[in-house]
Amino acid sequence: MLGDESIVESLAGLVIAGAGGLTAWAAMSPWSQLFGPVLCRADSPRTMALTFDDGPNPAITPALLDLLERYGARGTFFMIGRHVRENPGLVAEVVARGHSVGNHTDTHPNLFWLSPAKIREELARCQDVLFAAAGIVPRWMRPPYGFRGPQLAPVLRRGGWAGMALWSRAMFDWKPQPPERMLRRMARSRGGEILLMHDGDPFIERADRSHVVIALEHWLPRWADAGMEFVTIDKQARQLQPLAAG
Repeated sequence: MLGDESIVESLAGLVIAGAGGLTAWAAMSPWSQLFGPVLCRADSPRTMALTFDDGPNPAITPALLDLLERYGARGTFFMIGRHVRENPGLVAEVVARGHSVGNHTDTHPNLFWLSPAKIREELARCQDVLFAAAGIVPRWMRPPYGFRGPQLAPVLRRGGWAGMALWSRAMFDWKPQPPERMLRRMARSRGGEILLMHDGDPFIERADRSHVVIALEHWLPRWADAGMEFVTIDKQARQLQPLAAG
């Protein structure tokens, strides 16, 4: 039999492991509210929010804009500051076509490891360049990789942000791949969801995201025929009052 000290050590190990698992889930799960409230679903079963990360990307974003316009759909583009500096005119075009823009930080770091001061700097630099490009000041941000720690929500609350916008379904499309894979993933999408897609890459200019356009070209008309309304994050009635009001 185990002695008292061994039992205590074993229980302590289980507690630490459990705490570590809980921390990882809170930091990485798009549904977790433990590190602050997040928006992870659309507000109606008849709506769908199409979101695109890591742009703007001149190789793909213009084609996406044309496709969305063809079906009267609006999307939300979470942009990286370093890409905005290279493509300010494309940011202005996204806004002019009626889409929303969100802050995806300046350099796409893992925010879990950053201090509050560094997080503020990442967000502020992205905000500044988005305002210079298109005269906009986004109210929603999306943490890179979806990773966040307990220090992020207070930064957003003090900065007057509406909140963190995550997702209910990821398309796993951040690498070049046969469009058929994404077509199958999109087949599982339903109303009331926020879909995570990518029109760019954090570290590669003009990244290949043609599979995103091809898959959407298949599903957009089918969703539209089913009566789906495509909404932006800014248009969601479901606001994160605990964060925004803090």
